[in-house]
Amino acid sequence: MEIMGLIKVLEKFRGKKVLITGHTGFKGSWLSYLLDNHGAITLGYSLKPNTEPSLYEELEFSENHKSVISDINDFEKIKNVVNQFKPEFIFHLAAQPLVLESYENPKYTFETNFNGTLNLLEVIRIANLKTTAILITTDKVYENDDENTAFSENDRIGGKDPYSSSKAVCELLINSYQHSFFKASETKVASARAGNVIGGGDWSNDRLIPDIIRFLFENKSIEIRNPLSTRPWQHVLEPLHGYLLLALKLNEKPNLFSGAWNFGPSEGDIKSVQEIIEIIKNQGFKKEFNYGDKLKFKEAKYLALKIEKAKTILDWKPKWNSETSIEKTLNWYKGYYNGTGVSQLIETDIKNYIK
Repeated sequence: MEIMGLIKVLEKFRGKKVLITGHTGFKGSWLSYLLDNHGAITLGYSLKPNTEPSLYEELEFSENHKSVISDINDFEKIKNVVNQFKPEFIFHLAAQPLVLESYENPKYTFETNFNGTLNLLEVIRIANLKTTAILITTDKVYENDDENTAFSENDRIGGKDPYSSSKAVCELLINSYQHSFFKASETKVASARAGNVIGGGDWSNDRLIPDIIRFLFENKSIEIRNPLSTRPWQHVLEPLHGYLLLALKLNEKPNLFSGAWNFGPSEGDIKSVQEIIEIIKNQGFKKEFNYGDKLKFKEAKYLALKIEKAKTILDWKPKWNSETSIEKTLNWYKGYYNGTGVSQLIETDIKNYIK
C-alpha cells in the first residue's frame, strides 16, 4: 500500500478547523506552520513562548491562523474557546515537557500535563463535540527498567520521574475517556508517543540538541550529562507526519485507529548521546565537549520504541535516519545564525523531506 506523503496529508486539512494546544512550543510551531501553510483554519491555545529566540514569534502565518495565549489549566477559558471554535480536529501538545524541570517543579508538571489533558477531554465530553483529537504524550510513558528492550504500545506504562509519570497517567486518562464516553459518540481520540524529537527552532533548556546548538553557535558552555544514554532520535517532521496521518485515518475508522501509537526511528537507528556527538563532529564541528559529573536526578539509560504498529496498520515509516536528521538540524541552525528567515528554513526542510 502506498504511504500517504506529507503534502498529500496536509492537503486533506485544507479548509478544516484545527485546534492546536501548545502551539507556541517547538513541535506546536512546526505543526501550526504546516497546517496554516496548506490552507487549514488553525487556532492555537498556549502560554506565551518561553524561549528566546522563539520559533513561533519569528514564523509568518496567514490570516487563517489565530492565537489564544492562555493556560490549559484554565478550564473555563479552554471550554469557551473550544465551544466557540468547534474544531474538527484537535492536536493536544500543551505540556510541561522537560524531565529535569519536572524534578524542580513536580506539582506544576502534574497539574499541566494531567489536569490540562483532563480539562480538554472534559470540555469535549460536555460539548459532545464532533471532533478527532490526537493527544500527544511521550516515549517516556513506559515502565523502563533499563533492560535494553524496545517498547511496544501494549507494554506496561509507568514512570519514575515526575514528567514520565505525569504522561503515563495521561495515557490512563485518555484510555478511560475513550472507553467510558467516546466509543459510541462522534468524538474520536488517540494518543501518540513520539521519540526524542529534534529539528530547527528548538531553544529549550536541558535538551541535548538545543544545548549543543548554543555551544556551537553562541559559544555557551555545555556539560554532557550522560554520553552512554541511548534515545530514539527523530526529526520533527517524522512524528508530525505521523500525527497528521493518524488524525485522518482515525476520523475515517475510529474503531481501527483509536488507542496508542508509537512514532520513532527505524530499528537499529537508536543512538547514544556519544554517537550523536560523533555524528556532529563528523559534519565539521571539531569543538571539544565537556562531560559533566554524576547526574543530579535519575534518567533512564536506554529508551527505544517499536514502531511496527504504525508501519503495518497506519502505513507510516520514518524517512530520515539519525545522521540525516542531525545534518538537517545543523543546517537549519547554520542558516538561522547566518540570517536566513525561519519560514524559509522550514520550507527547505519540507522540500528535502518530500523528495
